[in-house]
Amino acid sequence: MTQERIDELRRIFGAAPFIADLGIELISAEDGTCVTHLDLLPRHLQQDGFVHAGVQATMADHTAGAAAATVAQPGHMVLTTEFKINLLRPARGQHLECIANVLKPGRMLSVVESEVYCHSESKRVLVSKAIATIANVLRNNSTSPNTIVAADRDPPDGGSRPLNSDR
Repeated sequence: MTQERIDELRRIFGAAPFIADLGIELISAEDGTCVTHLDLLPRHLQQDGFVHAGVQATMADHTAGAAAATVAQPGHMVLTTEFKINLLRPARGQHLECIANVLKPGRMLSVVESEVYCHSESKRVLVSKAIATIANVLRNNSTSPNTIVAADRDPPDGGSRPLNSDR
């Protein structure tokens, strides 16, 4: 994997306050795959003591985005456009592990699968599975680092236009 991609993965995890607040950590990454880890705390649980669906969905989504970033074109960043999660069984244990694999890399959109496993003393159990569609968008470095432009076409005036622009 290139240094640019490694730097982008560090940015994806280091610059996302919600991910840091949850405690999701990057464990490993290769081209087309990413593995993350979360030590479970009481704040990650819902009212009946199981890992909250929102925690699992966030972990699956963010890990999918990181996997997609490993195959994105240089100068691009990734944004989730759609995802679906199946909660297969209640999750209760010491930590979660998420493994995301790019199923179909694309120039504009990539499809990624995430599997979330819950670990207890002696078991590793698949608790949820997600499928995500991730957009590859051109990063516009001439303005703020968070400004993005559509990767598939140039605006009529030949300049770059942020996606949130009303023009």
